[in-house]
Amino acid sequence: MFKALKEKLKQLKEKVELSSVGEKISALTSGEVVISEEKVEEVLEDLEIALLESDVAFEVVAEIKEKLKERVAGRRKKIGESLYKIVEEELKAILIEILSKNKFDFDEFISKKLKEKKPLNIIFVGVNGTGKTTTIAKIAKRLMDKYSVVIAAGDTFRAGAIEQLEEHAKRLGIRVIKHNPGSDPTAVIFDALKHAESKGIDIVLADTAGRMHTKKNLLDQLEKIKRVTKPDLVIFVDESIAGNDAVERARMFDEMIGIDGSILTKIDADAKGGTAISICHVTQKPILFLGTGQGYSDLVKFDANWLVERIFS
Repeated sequence: MFKALKEKLKQLKEKVELSSVGEKISALTSGEVVISEEKVEEVLEDLEIALLESDVAFEVVAEIKEKLKERVAGRRKKIGESLYKIVEEELKAILIEILSKNKFDFDEFISKKLKEKKPLNIIFVGVNGTGKTTTIAKIAKRLMDKYSVVIAAGDTFRAGAIEQLEEHAKRLGIRVIKHNPGSDPTAVIFDALKHAESKGIDIVLADTAGRMHTKKNLLDQLEKIKRVTKPDLVIFVDESIAGNDAVERARMFDEMIGIDGSILTKIDADAKGGTAISICHVTQKPILFLGTGQGYSDLVKFDANWLVERIFS
């Protein structure tokens, strides 16, 4: 991710200009120098480019730069100590802070919430073609070890979405509640909840449409679903490789309906990592899981430290 920045930092001269005799004597006797604001500004110019090229949103880059400046400028370092290493470690710490904000444990939430009510209603939102249907199947597989699950085919706009869910459900051995294509998605999810209630099923996983070209209709539809079915969780799904497009979509869905967290698919194909950082910052909501492949078990709980180390590896 930060290859260009790393190379630039490694090329920086370790010599620091000292403006006074006193500073020179202090450096010689203590073996330390103060990192100047000018030197930090030089580094930040290259950092900004590296971050933007890595799909980190501009507003997030601005915050990262400000935090780095606060932490590094005026700091004392030993003569010969790598400025690159100092910046890298501080940058890692800042990224982990952003990614860990409002940390949320999905499994713990499910366990505690089921003691209060049943069934739980989990709604999945996001645009079509980003892996939402497969992600629902992955979450179903994960939950099936402990709980009973039913799926609501709430994307009634596309007949293909219903068929995809049915195929996944058939493989997993769980039921899909569906209506005819074009039906009211709220009614589908409501029926799924009633079915789960009557059968003693723990959790309903509900798909929704994501047709961006009819934003007004989508907004009305999602608002109705939320008002009538009162979801316990609203999860946004998008591709990690979608970059700033995914960030803007996350912002839009959060503003439209209010999301509780995100799942990013195709992290195995993402060499940049900036999407997760940006979505966390823009929505102020946690990343819950990362999709690492097409298999039902290819879903890992989000770990900020793991992602940051992967970005820098």
